[in-house]
Amino acid sequence: MKNIVTIIATASMAFAAHAVVAAPVGNEAPDLLVKRISTDVLDTAKADKDIQAGNQQKVMALVQSKILPFVDTEKMTALAAGRFWRQATPAQQKRLSEEFRTLLVFTYSGALSQIKNDDKVEFKPLRADPADVDVEVRSQVTSSRGEPITLNYRLNKGPQGWKIFDINVLGAWLVETYKGNFASEIGKSGIDGLITKLAERNKQLAAKPLAAPAK
Repeated sequence: MKNIVTIIATASMAFAAHAVVAAPVGNEAPDLLVKRISTDVLDTAKADKDIQAGNQQKVMALVQSKILPFVDTEKMTALAAGRFWRQATPAQQKRLSEEFRTLLVFTYSGALSQIKNDDKVEFKPLRADPADVDVEVRSQVTSSRGEPITLNYRLNKGPQGWKIFDINVLGAWLVETYKGNFASEIGKSGIDGLITKLAERNKQLAAKPLAAPAK
């Protein structure tokens, strides 16, 4: 799953690296939502020395409180599992979603601990009709450390407002990338085998401290 981790890490670093003026929550447009979350995360990280030093508990708490509430992990899990999601029992669906969510927390946290203040994101004009419930927010990440990175988000509007359910980095959609890995693991050991694989990965990540940002 190395390629998946790379995609998530890149996306999460960019997600938290963009500073703009916060917008009221209300009925804000999806692109403004992404910008507001990014600002909130960055401002919090910059104001907390423990987060800057790579404190695992604080970084993970930041991800859980300010990023994941706006990510539809259940929808992402269902899309990544594809037809196997419908074959899974409710208990298996619940476990798979939980392990996937935990994996996202660990991966976002690891990436967040490496954010540099010179990372910038340019959001492109939103191409969507006011009545649309599925939209794509497009952006480009610039950094002094390399070439610009294309970063797009897919959001769906539900009862609780807009939520992110897919991320595209350099042309690769996260859900599609996971779909192939999930299908391969399920083909070898079934839904329970995939759940076990994710659980093992999460245990490994829990035992590994976050690296402090480079000076």
